[in-house]
Amino acid sequence: MDPNKPRNPGKVEWSGENPGIYLKEDPDGDWSALGIFFRVVLSPHGAGTTMIVLESPDEAAGLPDVNNICLTDNEALTEYLITDYMSKFPSFRGRVGLDAMSYREIDSITSRGDLREYRTESIISKDLEVVMTWRDLQEPFAAEVAVEASATGEHEMYSIFLEAKAAEIVVNGQAFSGQVTSRNFLGKQMSTAFMAISETWITPSS
Repeated sequence: MDPNKPRNPGKVEWSGENPGIYLKEDPDGDWSALGIFFRVVLSPHGAGTTMIVLESPDEAAGLPDVNNICLTDNEALTEYLITDYMSKFPSFRGRVGLDAMSYREIDSITSRGDLREYRTESIISKDLEVVMTWRDLQEPFAAEVAVEASATGEHEMYSIFLEAKAAEIVVNGQAFSGQVTSRNFLGKQMSTAFMAISETWITPSS
């Protein structure tokens, strides 16, 4: 960042929180389950919450056969996040479970934890309770990610990350299979479960 130009001239697309949990049964294999959470405070479609959990990312099925689920309180925002962002994230790209997942409207959301040791996001939708939990949180660090290194390859991204050494995704009391593993992320080895807060995505000025 140029200290003589503290104002970013790009277009602010959305801002909020975007934590994730990516699990593997085999550390050398593919993802066995994926979960991502969005709490957006600013976007072209207003504010809202979206939680997506894929019990079987590579299975083209949703409820009741498999817990590939999208929970939302703002469908327009969710569609925007999936189309322009999440479907381009490397871990979710090309996953047929994302296209086949079942959509449910959020009835209530409960957040617990102060980000010192853990965080839980719990959503109830009729007969469903979906819970994402991050544990053993590490020290936060700030990230400034240029277009060529961002998950979409189209935007700049600024965020505060907290690595979680343990995490789980639970639907109606049943935990998804797999464990947190490690990956190279932003130039260091990190857990595949993380909190991402104060996150902002920007389209660079031409």
